[in-house]
Amino acid sequence: MEEKNRKPFMDIDFFEDLTGEIPAETPRGVDDVGQRIRKIREEKGLALEELSRLTGFDVQFLSSLEKNEAQPQLGTVIKLSKALDSAFGRLVSGVGEKLYSITRKGEQQTVARSTSQKGTKQAYTYKSLAPEVKGRHMESLIVHLEERQDTERSVHEGEEFIVVYAGRVEVTYGTEVYELEAGDSIYYNSIVPHHVSTLDDTTAAIYAVLYIPE
Repeated sequence: MEEKNRKPFMDIDFFEDLTGEIPAETPRGVDDVGQRIRKIREEKGLALEELSRLTGFDVQFLSSLEKNEAQPQLGTVIKLSKALDSAFGRLVSGVGEKLYSITRKGEQQTVARSTSQKGTKQAYTYKSLAPEVKGRHMESLIVHLEERQDTERSVHEGEEFIVVYAGRVEVTYGTEVYELEAGDSIYYNSIVPHHVSTLDDTTAAIYAVLYIPE
C-alpha cells in the first residue's frame, strides 16, 4: 500500500512557481459565461424553451445560468455549445483576436462551476490560458478541484489530456478507475464516460488540454 506522504514524482513547488497558486477567491469572468450563453441564444433566435428541448436541461436551470445564479460544469458547456452551434471556447472564454497568446499568471481568467444542475456548491474552478487566440481548436486550463464531489460522469465528443500537479486525483474512465499523483498524466477520448475528482477529501490541481470538435 502506498504511503500518502510519499514524495511526488515532480516537485509541486516548481509548478506553483510556474502557474501560481489558485487561491479561494471570488472568480473573475463568471458573469461572462451566462452572458455569452444568453447572447448566442438570442443571436440564434432561440427561446429558452427551444434550448431546453435541444439540450435536455430544464428551462429554470438554463435561466439560472444566464442570470449567473448557477455556474455550468464542463459537460454542460459542451452540450450548450453543440446546441447553439457555437465553438466551445467561445462560451468558455470568449472570442479571441490573436494568432498566438502569452498569458501571464496574473491575467488568467477564472470561472467557477457548480456541482450539478440543482447544486450551487462549488465543485472546481478553472483558469483559461489562451483565451485571446482566434479560431482555436483546443482549450488549455488550470483546474482547481475542490473537496470530493458527486460521481456524475461526462460524455462528449473530443479528447482530453490531464497532468496532475498538486494533490491526488481519481479518474474514472469507462469501467476503470485510476489514482493519479503529482506528475502523473492521462490522455483519453472523451466519448467514453469519464469523471475527474480529488482522491481524498482535500483539494487538488490539474493542467488540462481539451479538444472539442465543432
